[in-house]
Amino acid sequence: MSAGVEMIRKRRAGGEKRDAVLDAVAGVLATRGYENTRFADVSAAGGVAISTLQTYFGSREDMIIEAMQVFTDREVEALRAVSAGEDDPWRRLVALVDRSLHNSEQTRQVLVEFWRSAMRDDELRDYSATVQERYRAPFLAAVREGAARGAFTLAHDAEAVTDLLLSALAGLIIFRVQHAPTPAPVGFRDVLLTQLRLMLGVNGSQPERIEAR
Repeated sequence: MSAGVEMIRKRRAGGEKRDAVLDAVAGVLATRGYENTRFADVSAAGGVAISTLQTYFGSREDMIIEAMQVFTDREVEALRAVSAGEDDPWRRLVALVDRSLHNSEQTRQVLVEFWRSAMRDDELRDYSATVQERYRAPFLAAVREGAARGAFTLAHDAEAVTDLLLSALAGLIIFRVQHAPTPAPVGFRDVLLTQLRLMLGVNGSQPERIEAR
């Protein structure tokens, strides 16, 4: 975890091997869901004894929740890396949108399980709020920076624009996890970026089209 953000469930043992096990937990979680992810499933997927999993995590619930925490933290760090690689605020927003649109199927499944589980687990709900703020931060920073540079002429509050954008991206994740035929990611991207340009008051050419993944 990043500085200032503590894991809710305390680590017991494992080191690098533990990280590999957490990847196996995420894979099982994406396939079977929170309620059906058991020590036996992770043992089979990760090639590690059930007794070792019990030593690492203590309980099944702690194992799953730690995997969700680590997985979501990786996504936040990935967005930070994307943000750091682009100086222009509009191109940075496009890159952040593309990163969110092109998450892997496993990432989308784990995120939905994370959101669903946070509705019923008080500690996880608190952690979810922290993750949301960190996930939101690079988007909001790009909007504010574009306005400060004069690249954007905002028609609405920067926070409201950012929240609308993230809500749209989260909604698409749910559609895709359900394997809904629409909306298609490429068409969704075009409409989303067109509307975002209008809300931000961006001038210039349309961003290059990319293929859906």
